[in-house]
Amino acid sequence: MKRAFFFILILIPFVLSCVRKAEDVDKDPTVDSFPEELYISDITDAANFMADSLLYLLTLEERIGECLMPSFYANSDDYTLKTIRHMITDYHIGGIVLMKGDKTSASIIAEMGAQAKIPLFISIDAEWGLAMRLKDAPSFPRNGNIKNDVDETLLFDYGREVAEECREIGINMVLGPVIDISGVYNNIIGKRSFGSNPQRVAELGVAYAKGVESGGVISVAKHFPGHGSSVIDSHYGVARVNKSISALDTLDFYPFRQFINSGLTGIMAGHIEVPSLTPTREPAAVSYEILSGLLREEMGFKGLILTDAFDMGGARGFSAAQALLAGADIVLCPSNVKGTVTEIKTKVENGEIDSALINDRCRRILFTKALFGLWYKGDSIYCPVKEFNSNASQIRKSLVSE
Repeated sequence: MKRAFFFILILIPFVLSCVRKAEDVDKDPTVDSFPEELYISDITDAANFMADSLLYLLTLEERIGECLMPSFYANSDDYTLKTIRHMITDYHIGGIVLMKGDKTSASIIAEMGAQAKIPLFISIDAEWGLAMRLKDAPSFPRNGNIKNDVDETLLFDYGREVAEECREIGINMVLGPVIDISGVYNNIIGKRSFGSNPQRVAELGVAYAKGVESGGVISVAKHFPGHGSSVIDSHYGVARVNKSISALDTLDFYPFRQFINSGLTGIMAGHIEVPSLTPTREPAAVSYEILSGLLREEMGFKGLILTDAFDMGGARGFSAAQALLAGADIVLCPSNVKGTVTEIKTKVENGEIDSALINDRCRRILFTKALFGLWYKGDSIYCPVKEFNSNASQIRKSLVSE
């Protein structure tokens, strides 16, 4: 593998050197030294080329590891850092979910992830800004407390502000926005939601996500297919949504369709049981009908599918292998990373999981990492780093009357 990753070090600068606009080619006298057929015209082509090239070099264990993102508190004590290093080195995890902590510790962890052979997704719940998890980050109001007259322009600016704060720390994925429709009677999702009007939820949620992604950070909408009217909190058990397909299509699916149509990157599947969609009543995160049938095929989503955290009560009794088989690309917060890797590898080796399925999931992850410039140190091809002047205070005042 040392030889393989030495090749990666050669390959990556070559790929990145090929990311040029056609009008610039004639100005560069060195371009003639490359065969014409290897010229890569844009960022998407470069990301595809890199994903295919890297996938070829990875072992089965490394491909499986890319699909797992365990959680860690944003602490920089020796035990936490040693454990993260162990997960990166021995189990080749594809990312980390940051829990409560502080900005300095989060930055140290993010730098560890950036130095990995395959740079990690560093994700965080930032449903109302980084202060949701990081105690010393700028705070913003919960979505349900945002003023009624707030428009999409302000939500875009809000998302862009959060993205800039993330990039200063090294975070490259926001587990948000919440685009669930708040229920009238069983309002489990509460102030995490933008409200009960699907059009407004879609407008504000998509605008926020566009702002996040304009800042070079991945957005992940949640919780598909819609958690707002469930009668159980999925932190403690499988949530149930007792709605007809027509009601779901009119209300809960609407913001997700708008998110997909906007070309945004990630969707999180919840531990939500929807009998009208799955008669066998598996939660969405492990349901083939919901993830592959509805989300991929019917709705046409081509981005990353993440599960909600597998250390939640709603995932009890289900496995990461089931989620991958159902259509998920990334399993968040598996309780036992070593056991999960071993289980999935065994299932591949005995034919229960086709290796092509693992390849498909891993390739989509590698493509997204390349597209968002995770191999860059400093400026990103996706969003060049600029001098950042925080506008958090003004945005906070504009979002809600204090």
